[in-house]
Amino acid sequence: MWSQVMEKDNRSSFEGFILVGFSDRPRLELILFVVVLSFYLLTLLGNMTIILLSALDSRLHTPMYFFLANLSFLDMCFTTGSIPQMLYNLGGPDKSISYVGCAIQLYFVLALGGVECVLLAVMAYDRYAAVCKPLHYTVIMHPRLCGQLASVAWLSGFSNSLIMAPQTLMLPRCGHRRVDHFLCEMPALIGMACVNTMALEALAFALAIFIILAPLILILISYGYIARAVLRIKSAAGRKKAFNTCSSHLIVVSLFYGTIIYMYLQPANTYSQDQGKFLTLFYTIVTPSVNPLIYTLRNKDVKEAIKKVLGKGSMDV
Repeated sequence: MWSQVMEKDNRSSFEGFILVGFSDRPRLELILFVVVLSFYLLTLLGNMTIILLSALDSRLHTPMYFFLANLSFLDMCFTTGSIPQMLYNLGGPDKSISYVGCAIQLYFVLALGGVECVLLAVMAYDRYAAVCKPLHYTVIMHPRLCGQLASVAWLSGFSNSLIMAPQTLMLPRCGHRRVDHFLCEMPALIGMACVNTMALEALAFALAIFIILAPLILILISYGYIARAVLRIKSAAGRKKAFNTCSSHLIVVSLFYGTIIYMYLQPANTYSQDQGKFLTLFYTIVTPSVNPLIYTLRNKDVKEAIKKVLGKGSMDV
C-alpha cells in the first residue's frame, strides 16, 4: 500500500504544482501585478546602471564597486528567476507551474539568496579594510583576493542549494499540488509534506548557520571594528566620510537579513503563510530594486560617474 501511495505521489508531483498566492483576492492580485512589474523594471534598470557604470568609469575600478557589480548582477538574476512566473500567475487565471519550473525556481532562489548572504559579509570585510587599514587597503584587497572572495560567495550559495533543493522536492506530498504561495519556496514546500520533516528542517537549520548566521556574525564583527576606528577619528569630517563609506552597506544588510532570518530560521509549523508571502514579496522585489538607489543616492562617486557617462552621451549626440 505504501508503494502505491508513493507511486501516486511521484506521479502527481511530476504533473507540477498550483501556486495559490492570493487567488482568493483577485483585486489584490491586480494591484500586486502592477506593483511587482514596476519594481521589476526598476530593479533591471537600476542594477544594469550600476554594472555599466562599474565597467565604464575607471574611478569605479575598485574592490568596493567590483563587489557591488556582483551584487547587482545577483539581484538581476534573483528577480528574473522568480518574478516573470509570478507576473504570469498574478496576471491571469492560470496558477500552475511545471515540476521542472518549480525545481529550477527553488534551486535558484535558494542559491542566489545564499550567495547574497556571503557576498554581504565579503563587502563588510572590504569596508573593514578600507576604514581600519586605509594605508594597506590596496595591498590587502588585491584583485586576485577579490576574485577569490567573490568565487567563495557564489560557490557557497549554489552548493547549499544543491543539497537543500533536491531534498525538499523529494518529500512525499501524498498527491497535494497546491502550494500556498506564489513562489516555489522551501518553507512552503516543506509545509506541504505528509511526513515528518524534522530531519530536513534540522539539516536546513544547520546549513543556515553557515550560510546565514556565520556571515552575519562576520558582518557584525567587521562593523564592531569599524565603529571603534570611527570613534577614534578626531575630525568630524573624517567621521562623516567613514560613516558615509559604510552606511549604504549597513542599510542593505539590515533590509536583507531582517527578512531572511525570519523566513528561514523558524520551524515550518510556526510559519504564517500570509505573513510569509508579504515578506517574500519584500525581499524578492523591494530589496533588489532599492539596493541601487541606496548606493547611488548616498555615493558621490556613483553620482559623478552617472554625470560623466550622461555628459559623454550628450556630447556624442
